[in-house]
Amino acid sequence: MPIAKGAPWGEAGSLPDDGVVVRSDAEARRVAEEARRDGRPVPPLGLLGGDLCRTLGGPGDEGRLRSPDAVRFRVDLGEVLLDGRLHWFVAHLVARTRWWGQAVVAMNAQFLGPWHLGVRAHPGDGVLDVYQGRLSLADRLKVRARVRHAAHLPHPQIKERRTAALQLDLGRPLPVSLDGEAAGKARTLSLRVEPDALLVVV
Repeated sequence: MPIAKGAPWGEAGSLPDDGVVVRSDAEARRVAEEARRDGRPVPPLGLLGGDLCRTLGGPGDEGRLRSPDAVRFRVDLGEVLLDGRLHWFVAHLVARTRWWGQAVVAMNAQFLGPWHLGVRAHPGDGVLDVYQGRLSLADRLKVRARVRHAAHLPHPQIKERRTAALQLDLGRPLPVSLDGEAAGKARTLSLRVEPDALLVVV
């Protein structure tokens, strides 16, 4: 069940014996996607790095994962159809032109590399935070200067939505990355969130 506003989240608990240690969002996505394609449950994930780990306050200490200091979280999993091809992501989806003139970003984590892009994004709230915009060069420079500090929103040319499901037509095929890895080009995106789909440990 998605977390309620103001409710405590996470509980003490180490990585189970069948857990998989991952060092990036991309590694976590590959484990989740392989399990989904095989029709089996996604194993618990011990996070040592990546934007989801950072959002959860993970220190990146492998020894901690199997210690009494470890903390478990139930987090959401993003799902997307890219022109009919099904994929999953744990932290974020980005579809954009080369210089970010046109972009769609779906955030399950708060961070995209050095940028604090998902200002209100929470990986356990049952929704994705989706940002869609077409920006002039001047606006892109202004946003870039502010995005590290989560001061880039609101912006008149960036549409914000918090949603459990969304279909978008980008107008033309754009390169798409999932958790920092290229996933090909797509013109249509069908986004959905699977609440509480992953058990992660930091």
